[in-house]
Amino acid sequence: MTRASLTRLAVAGAAILGAAALTVSPAVADPASQAAAPAVSNGTNHGPKHPAGHGHQPDPSVSVRLLTINDLHGNLEPPTGSSSRILDPNGPLTDTDGSLTGIAGAKYSIAGGAAYLAAHLKQLRTDNTLLVGAGDLIGASPLLSAAYHDEPTAALLDQLGLATSSAGNHEFDEGITELKRIMNGGCHPVDGCSPAGTWKGTSFDYLGANVQKESNGDYALPPYFVKKINGMKVAFIGLVTQTTPSIVTASGIAGLKFTEEIAAANKVSKFLAHHGVKAQVVLVHEGDGITPNQDPSSCPVVPGAGSRIAKGLDPQIDLVISGHSHQAYVCKVKDPAGQDRVYTQGSSFGRAITQIDFKIDRRTKDVIRSSVVAKNNVVTRTVTPDPDTETYINTWKERVSAVANKPIGKITATIGRGSNVGETPLGDLIADAQLEATKTGGNAEIALMNPGGVRADLTFPQSGAEGDGVVTYGEAFTVQPFNNLMQVVTLTGAQLKALLEQQIWKVDPTTGGITQRILQPSSSLTYTFDTTKPEGSRVSDIKINGTAVTDTQQIRVAANNFLVGGGDGFTVFTQSTNLWSGPLDIDALVAYMGAHSPIAPPATGRINLIR
Repeated sequence: MTRASLTRLAVAGAAILGAAALTVSPAVADPASQAAAPAVSNGTNHGPKHPAGHGHQPDPSVSVRLLTINDLHGNLEPPTGSSSRILDPNGPLTDTDGSLTGIAGAKYSIAGGAAYLAAHLKQLRTDNTLLVGAGDLIGASPLLSAAYHDEPTAALLDQLGLATSSAGNHEFDEGITELKRIMNGGCHPVDGCSPAGTWKGTSFDYLGANVQKESNGDYALPPYFVKKINGMKVAFIGLVTQTTPSIVTASGIAGLKFTEEIAAANKVSKFLAHHGVKAQVVLVHEGDGITPNQDPSSCPVVPGAGSRIAKGLDPQIDLVISGHSHQAYVCKVKDPAGQDRVYTQGSSFGRAITQIDFKIDRRTKDVIRSSVVAKNNVVTRTVTPDPDTETYINTWKERVSAVANKPIGKITATIGRGSNVGETPLGDLIADAQLEATKTGGNAEIALMNPGGVRADLTFPQSGAEGDGVVTYGEAFTVQPFNNLMQVVTLTGAQLKALLEQQIWKVDPTTGGITQRILQPSSSLTYTFDTTKPEGSRVSDIKINGTAVTDTQQIRVAANNFLVGGGDGFTVFTQSTNLWSGPLDIDALVAYMGAHSPIAPPATGRINLIR
């Protein structure tokens, strides 16, 4: 490692002040300066002490508990709909037909919500406990947090005692300057101060060992954080997926470069070890998919980018805590020296807390690998919510009401979801908005929207004082309240046909009632769905922009993360490849309304429905 590299590490690390109220952004490295030892935050939990002179020998090891969260996405209020459910082998609920989780017979719990998260954290905390994150704690957030550039979430994370977190791709949604403002303080340069007053910043930093300035190669964020626990130093190295430039808008990553994760982490690891910091943890915003309906403790991962990193990191690194894929798993992988290394992820939206307990040898100052025990704890709503957190959230709910009343566009007539039988005007409108929002970056060709996610009509008569035909943000949010992420995946033409064949259309012979689940298509997709034919042979004449689809054709399909995860029984989505994540579904609708107003109800007919 060159002196300049050591200097960059030392100078960037010296800016990390841990539990102190003051935060300082990383200084630009001075190549002429000397490399210094890593800055260390002194912990406040020192454990029991034996009185002097009583012959007690010090414990040869120090116990540490890490509590970890990832992909919170500003979900302060309990998430609803599909975002509230989590597969849970010990859950009290059963998905009898697969319509809720996509897996018939799966056990699940209703989970999440900051007040419940705070309550569970209090129950899990012991001496020598640290709370850390693996990115996307802010960004792609619900209105309550997003309306004020995620200051409400960042402040709450401080209150919960977050020590540090890796940056995630969504932390860059508004650019590095805005991310540094969140850490360091100051009011938003355009929107000014929030109702809470001047933003004071956070007492924790986001880490990014593989995030560099294009201009000179210096670290754009601190690469690591060191915390002293009962005399033992524990280092946290932060990484974000190197695919960030392809999943964040160009303005969000302007002036930055994202390097390969393993090489970046290993460079920092060697520097830390050289300075005597042997207990090392990687927080990486990258992860794997899973095989559905498996106990997280069974390591149900489908090896991908996350496993590549977890297996390839230097043997000095003891634990790998991941995020990004919104899955729950606890695994052991082999490091390059053949030792077991724990590799975890804790779902998303505050629905789980990963608990990792281990010991550090006082003599070697390193983690005793055989002592590491990890598990995921579901943030159930069966506990009493933390009252202080509830009060905090209610305050912000009152403040955000002004944002909810903001006009976002106009309609010429009511655009309805009808009875959600077949194709509907509002379903088509939402699919068109989602396609437009995912063309750039995701290269989407078609979009599909689940009808159950369309929760209300867009009505022409005013709901308040905004005027007839005016659509407010609150009204749009009522239509799409789940804050699902828009994603784009690749399906073959044969897989697309198989996916559309999974749509349901059943008629009760006695009542004539229809049970159906028909995906709402963007205008670029047309096909015939013949309900008179047997299931599995109902779909034909699939075209994209008027051109017939072939079985081997590679098609970029946009849908929300609920569908991409196999929700509503559309399990073909789980066979997809090349996942890309974009904006929230509500943001896609709001942007479309603003760009195309006034909007008339779209004509249906994209699906040739034969009954």
